[in-house]
Amino acid sequence: MNIGFSGLADFGWSSTKDVAALLPGDHDPRVRGFTIPNAELTLDGAVDPYFRGFTSLVFKLDDEGETGVELEEMYFLTSSLPANLQLKGGQFFAEFGRQNTQHPHAWAFVDQPLVFGRLLGPEGLRGQGARLSWLLPTSFYAEAMLGVLNSVGGTTYSFRGEESADIHGGVPIEREVSGASDMLVVPRISTSFELSSEHTAVIGASAAFGPNNSGEDASTQMYAADIYWKWKSASAYQGFPFVSLQAEAMYRRYEAAERFSSEDGIAILEAETLGDRGYYAQLLWGIKPRVVAGLRAESVGGNASRFESELSDFDTGLRADRSRISPNMTWYPSEFSKFRVQYNYDYRRGIGRDHSVWLQFEFLLGAHAAHRF
Repeated sequence: MNIGFSGLADFGWSSTKDVAALLPGDHDPRVRGFTIPNAELTLDGAVDPYFRGFTSLVFKLDDEGETGVELEEMYFLTSSLPANLQLKGGQFFAEFGRQNTQHPHAWAFVDQPLVFGRLLGPEGLRGQGARLSWLLPTSFYAEAMLGVLNSVGGTTYSFRGEESADIHGGVPIEREVSGASDMLVVPRISTSFELSSEHTAVIGASAAFGPNNSGEDASTQMYAADIYWKWKSASAYQGFPFVSLQAEAMYRRYEAAERFSSEDGIAILEAETLGDRGYYAQLLWGIKPRVVAGLRAESVGGNASRFESELSDFDTGLRADRSRISPNMTWYPSEFSKFRVQYNYDYRRGIGRDHSVWLQFEFLLGAHAAHRF
């Protein structure tokens, strides 16, 4: 069994006091000053000739400095199915887009992209279920996946997540699982090919379909497209120099059912369909061994909810159009540690502009798996 531990520590300042509203990700900096957003203990290894197992336990400090512990992932992978098939089962990050399956220590920036917080929620899209993948018999890499997960919980934000009232502005209802339509279905297909001996591209498309808890028959549909391109010199030393580009675009169609007052149960708004969209694009330049410069641009937006316009006490910042530009620099003293400095310029429509500077340090202990290309 391989045992690994990673620790992240952030320090910084922002022009807004409400850092958690500016950076909604669960593993983003939480306050001005110091933050411990993620400490992760991982266990993985071969169970027998047929299965591998992986577990990730996460520790973190909230805005008040209180410690939280969660079972982030725990799943098995088959290793000997025929016909290029592989089965995953347990709790895991859904293969929706490219970065959703990456843990914070693998991120190229201090915080998660804005579109993740808007569509996938603070902790990303994950849950309990199973995923079947098929490596297609082609001359180039091509893989098709189909995941089926529970649609309820704190990590299924756009579906029956506990905080999904932030989307529709109503009171979440309790929905029982009565059939296949009450599950969350996540298909994905991706392919990779070499453009030349120095250039490689990876392209993927994903979707997610499932019920939401705004009403008995309400549902959510999400779609995503992602691309990753990398150039690495033929004479590279320790992988440097290189240039990479990663971009993802996402769209969500959320059916908000008729909403009722939480106090007297009287209907206050008719049903409506809410559309949200967003993207990010990040460019990394490996200048020389262990020194990387990065730049990320991103934006999110969507149509206004009737709930926002008719009830003045609703936090309009939850659905406001937002954009962000983030340059950063990262230095890796070794493969087991890194220092990062990042500046964020944020614009929130109806709220204003904010400036933030964050410093991050990470260390790794023990075994850790190689990051995906």
